[in-house]
This record gives sequence, C-alpha cells and structure tokens, in this order.
Amino acid sequence: MGYSVIGKSFPRSDALQQVTGTSQYGSDVFRPDMLHALVLRSQHAHAKILKIDTSAAEKLAGVRAVITSKDVPVNRFGFSHQDQPLLVDDKVRHYGDAVAAIAADTWEAAEEGLRLIKVDYEPLPAVFDPIEAMKPESVNIHGTSNTASHLKIRTGDVEQGWKDSEVIFEEKISTQMVEHAHIEPHAAYAEMLPTGELLVMSSVQRPFLIASDMGKLLNIPMNKIRVVCTAIGGGFGGKNEVTIEPILALLAMKSGKAVKMAFTREDEFISSTVRHPYLLKYKTGLKKDGTLVARQVEIISDSGAYVSWGESTLTKACVHAAGPYQIPHVRIDGYVVYTNNPVGGAMRGFGVTQLGFAYEVHMDTIAAELGLDPLQFRFKNMLLDGCALPTGQVVETITVSECLERAVEMSGAWKGDFKKTVEQGWESEVKAL
Repeated sequence: MGYSVIGKSFPRSDALQQVTGTSQYGSDVFRPDMLHALVLRSQHAHAKILKIDTSAAEKLAGVRAVITSKDVPVNRFGFSHQDQPLLVDDKVRHYGDAVAAIAADTWEAAEEGLRLIKVDYEPLPAVFDPIEAMKPESVNIHGTSNTASHLKIRTGDVEQGWKDSEVIFEEKISTQMVEHAHIEPHAAYAEMLPTGELLVMSSVQRPFLIASDMGKLLNIPMNKIRVVCTAIGGGFGGKNEVTIEPILALLAMKSGKAVKMAFTREDEFISSTVRHPYLLKYKTGLKKDGTLVARQVEIISDSGAYVSWGESTLTKACVHAAGPYQIPHVRIDGYVVYTNNPVGGAMRGFGVTQLGFAYEVHMDTIAAELGLDPLQFRFKNMLLDGCALPTGQVVETITVSECLERAVEMSGAWKGDFKKTVEQGWESEVKAL
C-alpha cells in the first residue's frame, strides 16, 4: 500500500529562512522605542527578605518601571503545586530566585538601576541533599514537609516475591543534574496593544501553556493574551514553561511601552530549570536461571526549590521504573523532595531517561553476578504482546523485542544466524558484549 506522506521526504517549511539567516529568534525582535529589562536575582540559596528598596532605581534617568512581588496580581504558579512566586515575596529558596525587575530606555540604564535596588536579607540555613531534606529535623523550605509528593505503584505481593526468589540483588544508583544548555538563551518581548490585548513574542515550546500560566499570574482572561513563538534555537523541554514572559508583561503594563529581555548564559544556569537528579534504590529477586520474580524501586527526586514539573516527571519515572520486563511482584515508591538547589523541570525523556539508565545498569549487574549473558537475560524476561505493566495497564502490542533483535543484527554482536538462535532457545554461541 502506497502512502502520500508516510515514508516520504519533504522539505522543511523554514529551510530557506534557516540557511539564509533570516529566521527571527527571540533576540532578533526589535521595536525602535522598546525598553530593555533585567531581573534582580538572589545571591543566597535560602534567606528571608526583610526589605526591598527600589526608590533610588526609580529615580534614575532612563528607568521607566520597577516591579516587585507587590506588583504581581496572583504571585504563585506551578503545574501540580502552586508553590513558585514569580517575584519572591517572603523568602528566596535558591540562588537565582527572581526578586525584582526593571525596564529602562537602554540596557546600560537597566543594569545601573538594578544595582541601585537594595534588598535586606536574613540568611537561613540551606539544604542541598534530598536525603537530608527528608529528615524531620531538616531545614524547612516551604513551611510544610520537604517531601512534596509520595507516589506509589503496587502489583502482586513483593514480600511473597522475596520468599519465592532464590537470589536477591540490591543496588544504589544516582543520576546527575543536567542543564539544557540550548544554543539560544531564553528571550522574550511583551507589549500592550491598543486593543487592550497583551502580545508576547517568546522562544517557547508550548505557547498555550505559557498563555494559560500568564493569565493566572496576571489575572487576565486567556483570550486577551496572544503568545507568538519566535524561531527556537533549541529547547529540549527547557522552554516548556514561563520564565520572564509575565515579568515583561507587568513591566509593559506599568511603563506603557514594549519591553524586551534576553537571558545571559549566567541567567540560564542560575534561573532556568534543569533535569532532576535522581537517587535510586533497586532490589530485585529472581531464580538462579535468570527468571525475574520481584522488584522494589525507591526514587528520590531532587526537585529543587519548587515542584514545577517534578510530580509529573516522577509519575512517568515510576510507571517505567521496573523496566520493559515481566515481573510478577513490583513495589515502586517515588518522592518529590524540596531542596535549595536549582528547580527541576521538563527535559527530554521526562523522567524515563534517568530510570532507563538505572534499570539497565541494574540488569547488567545481576547478569554479571550470576554469570548470565546480558542479552539472553533480557530476552528471557522481556514484555510481550498482551502483557500488563505494574500499573495494571495491558499493552496489546509491544515491540521492544523486535527493536532489540534489530539492534543486535545491525551491531554484529551475535555470531551466526541470530533469528535461528532465538527460535532454538539461545543455544548458539554469543560474542562477549
């Protein structure tokens, strides 16, 4: 059967603009009379804000608007937890938290005005280790438990699984924090139109989500907000949520002029979201022939100062934590934990990246300890069509075995006829992988 689109090659709609250098990125947006904005960010990981004095900055020549938390109509946002202020009101919770913002005729005037804003802080003890943060006596970041969420998945009876197992392996695995480091930093432009609508041009991946969050923060109907995506010079999930867009909108409203800002690379590293670092504990019970019987997984997600997309990301991680394997007894616990680290957010793989690494490392550890071929060990336990996931969801079509077979064939890691080997029950010789 022939297809008109599937399997066909088509030129990119933006190919000409890309190769001729005419694509308009966030930093390319320009209006002759627009203002330049900067954000004052905390130099403390954890501190109370005692006083913010913007009077000197407001008097500086060229400065058109200065805003603090008092100018934000609804000063909390977040995907699952409304815990993050646009501009901090009570205390800063990580190095780089936004405290105030300024708009001026020139970037130089904005920079000088930013230096004139005086903030009195009372430094507080900080916690950067999620294990320490979970302890009852730890530094309290939000006035509640530092464990923001506890997610659970249960199937079968894990305790019975341990009894039925002939060998049990336990392993701790960790993954690191990752900054998206896209070539193009965040950049945005905001303007109040004569119609009373708010126009925002920004390097964002999800314009309707940005408009929705802005509507809530600014207390403006969403149909009065128009978000236009500029060309995106890389995103990877890091341009998934609001950053400076609502701040620029408030500055535009207060000044009556269009306002623009682009992140520096330093801004990106101290204030944009990162991939969540995970601390993981795996415990697996199995028969000596390699048949998996039970698996228990504990995931501790360092969400940083705010939850952001942490709970949603951890949900995906928990669903995939046992791996693409048939295991009768599974127990999974995931914890979203506040620390004074940078805020964790969306990034490619959305939690599954960390877990995919972890469960495959664990499978290799088990195979090595039992003297099993790692590839044979995986095929022996692989999910097949009609299998149920630990969540109870039955998946009618599962192609992971086919994908792995194809990868083996293409890599040349198997001696002889691979398909024949599979059909005959793994009796052919295997190359050392």
